[in-house]
Amino acid sequence: MNKLTIVMYHYVRDLLHSRYPKIRGLDVSLFQQQIQFLKNNFSIVTMEEVISACKGEQNLPNDSILLTFDDGYIDNYTFIFPILEKAGVQGSFFIPGKTFATHQLLDVNKVHYILANADTESLLHNVFERMNFYRDGKDYYPQNDELFAKYAKETRFDTREIIFIKRMLQTILPEEVRKQIVCDLFKKYVDLSEEKLAYELYMTEDQIWSMKKQGMFIGVHGYDHDWLGNLPKEKMEKDIQKALDVMDGFIDQKQWVMNYPYGNYNKDVLDYIQEQGACLGLTTRVAVADLIHDHPLELPRLDCNDFPPKSDNYREII
Repeated sequence: MNKLTIVMYHYVRDLLHSRYPKIRGLDVSLFQQQIQFLKNNFSIVTMEEVISACKGEQNLPNDSILLTFDDGYIDNYTFIFPILEKAGVQGSFFIPGKTFATHQLLDVNKVHYILANADTESLLHNVFERMNFYRDGKDYYPQNDELFAKYAKETRFDTREIIFIKRMLQTILPEEVRKQIVCDLFKKYVDLSEEKLAYELYMTEDQIWSMKKQGMFIGVHGYDHDWLGNLPKEKMEKDIQKALDVMDGFIDQKQWVMNYPYGNYNKDVLDYIQEQGACLGLTTRVAVADLIHDHPLELPRLDCNDFPPKSDNYREII
């Protein structure tokens, strides 16, 4: 079998009883239902089996599906891990090195929690205001209306306003400007310090080890969770090398799996990770992977929201 459906997860938690219930995540009760649905309708395979199949060493079962979890959240350990163990299936967990190496809050998560606590209209107004403030008559970046027209594009799961805010605060604005704006907005909208949230949000090294020892697969998700394809080549290589250094022991340095933050990469990224021993790479392109025709470092994935009980979108894709 050459076809492989790969499912992508992020936040999975008891949303109603969590500190920030409006975070964009999958409620744990729905996750339990979804795992049962996937077991009943697909053959859930391990990452090791996928690696072997990509090498031509074995064939995967019909209706193969692989479960992948991004970003190293504590949800992975407290909610997901016990459910997967009980179901007798493997999950593949992709962890930015910074989350457990220095216990610092990633910028991507600052943006998530800002969005979870702010009214969109009010937040958009504040983003525009901050962009004007830091531009201050200088030609750091184009005017707001020009940027909005170019980057405010609705996606499958986000409005154009949300996408615009994410793009400005994640990658489009100059690094020093967007980091300052994110810091300003985090203080305005989130009633918790960055340090406390970081210690609440991510898994510890011991928890990651515990999952690995019980058969879960651990992969690489960069170090700072940067848009790797947008970085200067030297900075991109440094980020990936730092990730490989802190993930040593969790991964096989001669045969590891890359999951590109934001699904962002370019040829330099592909060339570099292949030189460093990567055997597979996971993207955010929406499709079923074809292990014969897709490049092994560019495998597409579906979102967990594409499957019951959230939706039947997968039927239109598979």
